[in-house]
Amino acid sequence: MHSNRQPSSAPGPVSLQAVLWDMDGTLVDTEPYWIESEYDLVERHGGSWSEGQARQLVGQSLVYSAGLLQDAGVRLERRQIIDELIGQVISKVRRYIPWRPGARELLHGLYEAEVPCALVTMSEGPLAAEIVSRLPHPYFRLHVTGDMVANGKPHPEPYLLALERLGETVEGITAAGCVALEDSLPGATSAQAAGLTTVGIPHIIALPEDAGRVHWDTLSGRTVADLRNLLAAGDRSAFSSAGTRAGDWAE
Repeated sequence: MHSNRQPSSAPGPVSLQAVLWDMDGTLVDTEPYWIESEYDLVERHGGSWSEGQARQLVGQSLVYSAGLLQDAGVRLERRQIIDELIGQVISKVRRYIPWRPGARELLHGLYEAEVPCALVTMSEGPLAAEIVSRLPHPYFRLHVTGDMVANGKPHPEPYLLALERLGETVEGITAAGCVALEDSLPGATSAQAAGLTTVGIPHIIALPEDAGRVHWDTLSGRTVADLRNLLAAGDRSAFSSAGTRAGDWAE
């Protein structure tokens, strides 16, 4: 007897194709370095800076941040401000890199499982290279840095570029098969707008609850299996019903 049941049209489980990492605040605890450098720069120019102003810059593009520093009294061009800040942070990183709990362990697990990783950061190339050079293996397939995009986070361009470049080496990669790890609202907004399953691991600033992303308190103890489980149910509706979509950024 033939069954009258029709084949299910529901999507099946999605395999983990790649993991896209934010850097400052997610991979490394460099946000205090940035804040110290901002205070130093503003004070040298006779302006005033506050914790509240510093918090406004967490996760933002350096061009945006430089504009706010100009408003606070820094009498330099934006490019000069960016170079000053990056130079100070690189100097601090060379003395000590404060890795975030569980980040290197998870990176190593992904490396052993042959899951490609990309670094997607609003820091520029020299700082990203300095930090990645301290890792024991080539964990990152590619880097997308703030100096490579016209629009920084919270715009989706950084993550869309990372997906495009991953697609040159990872056959059949889709946003649906990728997970982004972010600590800030601008970064999480960028990743969600690019269509990625997004994990928020808040650090300096609390992340508001959002049905469009998962929240973890820490990466400590997290494994490749945890990331795969985010996609295993085959139902991404919980991750697409909220948050900004990529099309909303079209100009």
